[in-house]
Amino acid sequence: MVDERWVFHEDVNANDLGNGVVRRVLAYNKDLMCVENTFEKGAVGALHHHPHTQITYVVSGKFEFEIDGVKKVVTAGDTMLKTDSVEHGCVCLEAGILLDIFNPMREDFV
Repeated sequence: MVDERWVFHEDVNANDLGNGVVRRVLAYNKDLMCVENTFEKGAVGALHHHPHTQITYVVSGKFEFEIDGVKKVVTAGDTMLKTDSVEHGCVCLEAGILLDIFNPMREDFV
């Protein structure tokens, strides 16, 4: 769906990552990508890093995030910036949805 102008949620394949996390790759081009991640309570986004700048917007739920060794609890409306190669991860405290924006796009997601 690269360079698709209109991306309807009902048409996007859900990728079950296991352990209570489902990923949907939404609109993207080579420079930018929007990804929806649905978490069940207790699901973990393991600590990791990548060479992409990432902004995460909390659509719903409650999460404990760790970014570069600092932990904070975030809820709907909160936003986090993760610059390239900084280590980050989360634990879902209340079921919810995270919206991730990546620059450049994550080739490993498609």
